[in-house]
Amino acid sequence: MNDPHIVVLGGGPAGCAAAFQLRRKGKGRVTLLERQDVVGGNAGSFFANGQHLDYGSHRLHAACDPEILRDIREMLGDDLAHQVRHGRIRLRDRFLHFPIKTVDLLLRLDKRFALGMGLDMATRALPFKSDEGTTFASVLRANLGKTMCEGFYFPYSRKLWGFEPEQLSGIQAQKRVSAGSFVKLLKRLISPPGEGKFYYPRRGYGQLSEIYAEAATKSGADIRLGWNVDSVTREDGKWLIDASCDGSSERIEADHVWSTIPLTVLIRMMEPKAPAEVFRATQSIEFRAMVLGYLELDVDQFTPTDAHYFPEANVRMTRLSEPKNYFGTSQPAGRTTLCAELPCKQGDELWSMSDEDIGRLVVDDMARAGLPLARPPLSFSTRRLPQAYPIYTNGYEDHLTLMDSWLASLPNFLVYGRQGLFAHDNTHHAFYMAYCAVECLEGPHFNDRKWQEYREIFATHVVED
Repeated sequence: MNDPHIVVLGGGPAGCAAAFQLRRKGKGRVTLLERQDVVGGNAGSFFANGQHLDYGSHRLHAACDPEILRDIREMLGDDLAHQVRHGRIRLRDRFLHFPIKTVDLLLRLDKRFALGMGLDMATRALPFKSDEGTTFASVLRANLGKTMCEGFYFPYSRKLWGFEPEQLSGIQAQKRVSAGSFVKLLKRLISPPGEGKFYYPRRGYGQLSEIYAEAATKSGADIRLGWNVDSVTREDGKWLIDASCDGSSERIEADHVWSTIPLTVLIRMMEPKAPAEVFRATQSIEFRAMVLGYLELDVDQFTPTDAHYFPEANVRMTRLSEPKNYFGTSQPAGRTTLCAELPCKQGDELWSMSDEDIGRLVVDDMARAGLPLARPPLSFSTRRLPQAYPIYTNGYEDHLTLMDSWLASLPNFLVYGRQGLFAHDNTHHAFYMAYCAVECLEGPHFNDRKWQEYREIFATHVVED
């Protein structure tokens, strides 16, 4: 029997890791289709201003599965740095170290804020606790109290997702707030020093996807960049993928299709068409978009901080990172680049704003946040991400379940990864999903029962801050 042909849609971390593992395990022929000219997706990198820059702030967390981390270390060697985090959060006009440090918290936290948190913690310890409810607002308010919610999480969530906290599902809190209770917050304060570390590649975060793609190619995978998937058709027991590149088109036949692209986009390109209720469901969930602004400065280093976080409403950006600090490089000498993250909605005022206006907005934001520039930037540029984060509004899970169930009913068709599962996760979660998927492919057949067991594990994943 011939080896099964698996076509992987999307060249982000989940797609590239699957291509690598499928070929390493000898489980079939692999074709990966990526519409961009490089792999990595939202976790990719590009070269500008003399350095490798990412699409926002990314780190490989120490929580990465040991087997996966071992593979990454073997492939990257000295190109993988193990760094101590030096983040800062601006809270009530003061910067606090992130991850949280006990001494910093005691010395710098606003006294009124600290008093409010103390009262909330005492109230939370009482035997009669308030019901958590089902919204982002109610879950966090019940577990963290009014002070932390209204001073940090609620204003930050309004910027990050574009909805009021009461409009967001409580699942959003469970998936995105790793310190979602006072007990977890206290554990962070007494955590051992090593827990504040992360891994980062020399050539930017996209190098993680690149090494997987390179290794997959060496093992015989067909990695096609610049290929757009136009339609996916089920016909005579086979999958037919119509794809195009530079004006030419090709129909690719596959035994299995593994998709990591946004599930809403995927469903709209399927043939025969999805049932009407499934198609309508694609209009009821959405991804948060992001504008990224890059400022090139004429200094070796702007600050020692890798990323600043801004929950306050008077600052439009949510995070400002300095990529040189992630690997700890000194190059390029005399210059550094900052990356400002501005969540938005496709087509809104911010998304449509000119680069020049966004540049002014970022510079003004920095001054307002106590990080003024000594001189104007050498240059400014932008990148735009249409699908940066899943948004979990109240009731989203009903629409998601409808789509997910229909896709799961399709023979030899797998959907996984952040975009495919509409999941809040980190890159190490995406890698883990890919490795698990490969384990479920047994000869020409996919073990759906085992995959469902893994799906239950995926459901427990919480984003590492």
